[in-house]
Amino acid sequence: MLPTIWALILAFAILMYVTLDGFDLGVGVLFGTTGEERYRRQMMGAIAPVWDGNETWLVVVGAGLYGAFPTVYAIFLPAFYLPVGLLLIGLIFRGVAFEFRYKTEAMRWVWDLGFFLGSLIVAFVQGAAIGAMVEELPVEDGQFAGGPFVWLTPFAIWCGLGLVAGYTLLGATWLILKTEGELREWAYRRVPWLLGAILVFLLVAFVFALGEHLRVMDRWLERPALLIFPLIGAVATVGVYRGLRRRRDGLPFVMTVVIFVCAFGAMAGSFWPYMIPFSVTIDDAASPASSLRFLFWGAGLFVIPVILIYTACVYWIFRGKVRAEVLYD
Repeated sequence: MLPTIWALILAFAILMYVTLDGFDLGVGVLFGTTGEERYRRQMMGAIAPVWDGNETWLVVVGAGLYGAFPTVYAIFLPAFYLPVGLLLIGLIFRGVAFEFRYKTEAMRWVWDLGFFLGSLIVAFVQGAAIGAMVEELPVEDGQFAGGPFVWLTPFAIWCGLGLVAGYTLLGATWLILKTEGELREWAYRRVPWLLGAILVFLLVAFVFALGEHLRVMDRWLERPALLIFPLIGAVATVGVYRGLRRRRDGLPFVMTVVIFVCAFGAMAGSFWPYMIPFSVTIDDAASPASSLRFLFWGAGLFVIPVILIYTACVYWIFRGKVRAEVLYD
């Protein structure tokens, strides 16, 4: 029971990270597609109060894996040393750019480039890691048995690009929700193109998975109930378009979050009960019951509720539109 509870806690933490940090990574990618300083300042202001709190969930995921599922941690890290290193470098540049770009004019382009590339790289390596997991990592006797670039396959690269497009869509709908004026209209114009890019990604990924006979596709035959996720995702996609047409600023973001939740649900349902598909199960990877109990009473009943309360408070306090004349500094 405890291994399953901790697997669900980690799944929730991953979903929170993907949803919350996803939109501010997407804003970072959009940041690099415009040279308008007034747009860039508004973008910074739209995510400044929440971006660092969003990344707390990534810490929860890493610490949770290390404590509750050390076998998964021991396999995942050697398999993705380079992506994890790039992710950390990207997160560092993003954090520094928030402060340093306002302290200089001559070197501002450096920090702006760091913010854009950091966001792009973090999004890409996360998607590439997902693609590598879907293709299955080489595991022997509970240990990673591949090389440092086993994750760098055409399918993994395609998944990396797909997640970049997904996060950028989240970022664009967040800007619609949080900004006004010219930037809001600028974001509105980009959402249909991003939705189209995601649909192309899904189609190509589906055809590739069928052509390569990836085992993850067998799970859909074994568990037809998983079809509920793409059906809800399709309805949410229609909801995004309806929000765009009717200029309802909140609807595109909410519906995009639903799309991400459905995608995550479909992936998690396809993997279950494997932590490393399809070689290490939840029970195989779990720590001893005494360790899981200790973690549950500490992190499970204290740390995670505190993070949830903090997150809810911050989003409530900074609700509403970010006015163009009120800039983050």
